[in-house]
Formats: sequence, structure tokens, C-alpha cells
Amino acid sequence: MKLFDSHCHLDDKQYNRDIKGVLQRAAGAGVKYMLTVGASHKSSSLAVSLAESNPGVFASVGVHPHYASYCGTATLDFLIKLAQKSKVKAWGEIGLDFNRMYSPREDQERWFISQLAAAEEISLPTIFHERDSQGRFLEILKAQTQKTRKGVVHCFSGNISELEQYLNLGLYIGITGIVTMKQRGESLRKMIPDIPADRLVIETDAPYLTPSPEKNHTRRNEPAFVKSVLLKLAEVRQQNPEALADIIWENTCRLYNLEP
Repeated sequence: MKLFDSHCHLDDKQYNRDIKGVLQRAAGAGVKYMLTVGASHKSSSLAVSLAESNPGVFASVGVHPHYASYCGTATLDFLIKLAQKSKVKAWGEIGLDFNRMYSPREDQERWFISQLAAAEEISLPTIFHERDSQGRFLEILKAQTQKTRKGVVHCFSGNISELEQYLNLGLYIGITGIVTMKQRGESLRKMIPDIPADRLVIETDAPYLTPSPEKNHTRRNEPAFVKSVLLKLAEVRQQNPEALADIIWENTCRLYNLEP
């Protein structure tokens, strides 16, 4: 089966010593493509560099809500220029995070809206991050969304109402290793059958959110482990893993405008 890790952070310092081994293990697990995600000026630059240096690796650029207070027009201009690189396939991850509040709410909202406009201007799909925004994320998204926008809700862990609204907006739903976790993933597993097969993508969010099968051996997640996400999804949906892998491969290539 061909697998696509639709969201990982290969620029993270946890991979500094063995990135080649990480990529080799991913290939050995059937992960043909992966997209490494930008979260700031620096990490976006690193993501693009990694993508340009490694076949099968693509990148996104953007400013995560945690770093919104460091954003500015110069950063946005830099990212727009960086996004012209051929290996850049998305803008993100962007959105709102009112859980940890590493950046003030007004900064998060301002630069979320600005980045939505930038992604629309250069016709890139968008990778979304939402946590504890009490409906404000969806409110902004509905006000700003264009009919042509493509995007994915990264690491979906919301409720059924939010899921329905995301689907109505035409968004893809990113499923991480949370789906494998006995307690933390219980509510997510209940909603999995409600997600149309053509809107599903799988991701690791590596080095975070290590799936349960691998968590017994290592704390650090990596793209090879996206196979565990796929297998759990197939189990919950009662689908053949190979057939579901083919569908998700097509979905992810369509999301990121890649030839399947």
C-alpha cells in the first residue's frame, strides 16, 4: 500500500541526528510521500529546505497561532515569496489556539485572517489548527472562506457539530495517532464512520502524538508510524486496509494538488 503522511514536522530538533534514518524507515513502511509543515518564519524555511533536499518530501509555509505575536507584514511577505518554491504545496499550519495562549487572542485572529487571504491569493490549500476557540475559529473561517478554498482540519479532535460544519465547508479531516489511544481517542473513534471516505487524510504530527502501538517503545513519533493510524481507521470503519489506503492516497494528492 502507498501511504502519505499529510502532516509532520521534520524540521524539529528531535530529528537533527538521524533524519536520513527517519526517511528510510518511512519508505520501508510504505510512506511514499510526506508533507513537513511550517509553523514560523524559521521552521517554514527549514521545511522547504528539507523538501528540496529529499524526494517524496513536500512542504507548507505559515505561522502557527502559538507564534502569532512574532508575525508581521515582513514575515508574511517572506512566506509569500517562499511559497513560490515548487515543493511548497500548502499554507499552514494556521488558526486559533486559545488553550495555551502563547500569543494574545488579537494577534492570533489578525494573522489568521491575513494568512487566509495570502493563501487564497496564491491559490494554496490551507492546513488548519484549532483548539478551544469556542466557535471563533469557525466564525472567522465562514466569514473568510471562498468557494474555491481547499483545506484540511489538522489533528481533528472536535465534536460532531464541528465535524459537520467542517464537512459542509468542503474541508478534509486529518486523523492522527489519537485514534489509536484507548481513552483519549474514544470520542474520535465514534465519529470516524461519519466522515466520508473521500474527505479522510492521515497524519502523524510527528514528533508528537505517537500512536499506541509504537508508544510502548518510543516517545518520538515519526512518519513511518502513520501506517498504524491507517490500520486503526480501517478497523474502526470495517474497511479493507489496502482499499482504504488507496482512497486516502488519492484524497491527499488531490488536497495538495499532486499527481496521484
